Amino acid sequence: MRKIIKILGVNFDNSTEKEILEKIEKWLAPGFHLFKSKHIIVTPNPEIVLSAQKDPLQMKVLNKADLSIPDGIGILWASKFQSILDKKDSKIKKLSKWLISLSLIPFSKTYVRSVIKERITGVDLMRKICKIAAEKGSTIFLLGAGEGVAELTAQKLRKFYPEIKIVGTYAGTPKPKHYKKILKIINGTKPEILFVAYGAPAQEQWIYNNYKKIPSLKIAMGIGGSFDFISGVRKRAPVVMQKLGLEWLHRLCKQPSRIKRIINATVIFPIKIFKRP
Repeated sequence: MRKIIKILGVNFDNSTEKEILEKIEKWLAPGFHLFKSKHIIVTPNPEIVLSAQKDPLQMKVLNKADLSIPDGIGILWASKFQSILDKKDSKIKKLSKWLISLSLIPFSKTYVRSVIKERITGVDLMRKICKIAAEKGSTIFLLGAGEGVAELTAQKLRKFYPEIKIVGTYAGTPKPKHYKKILKIINGTKPEILFVAYGAPAQEQWIYNNYKKIPSLKIAMGIGGSFDFISGVRKRAPVVMQKLGLEWLHRLCKQPSRIKRIINATVIFPIKIFKRP
């Protein structure tokens, strides 16, 4: 049975990385059918959770997923903060808990991870799924990102996992008028795994609208900017910053144009969590 925790109405699986990967391996096993044969994975971060507050379709799509993995230390913090609140807390006590819990994010891994156990970024989960696919011989299609980026990602993945079977790549767009063409290209390759890099909410909605039209499919996952990182088009934050939950700071320094998105994730999201009833 799934262990679900809700953050501002969005479902998150409270599972360890080991449990998640075991489930994915089962989904890819030959002949495996448990209720259904196609599965959707989403990796919401604080910004995606915020956008879902204003978009009922996005909220529906996220909560229909078979796995919802927290991609952002802010999600782990929110689950912890929710757990320490008491309905009897005064506004001052609630505020003090909020400030203290936020201040502990960079300094205490165990504190932040004491409710939702693990944060797995989209790019890390994609890499781990690719490793499983290479071992099992599962076929993969890469959809989205900038022109040529998916193919460059495929080349890098083939170096990481020589046995991997990437049967196709295509940039395309998430616009409905292009659905038919893209589905024809994908179905011509019969992939079992589909990674979609159109960014949220477009990628999740593309998957939700089309995954049933791909007969061979077992797993579909929206992976945001993962192709950019794997291909080397963009560099990830140093490991120490990743572990401290400060990837947002690195990305802000590299891409100042992301300032609004960073503010949403690091300022607006914590305030929304504080203000929730």
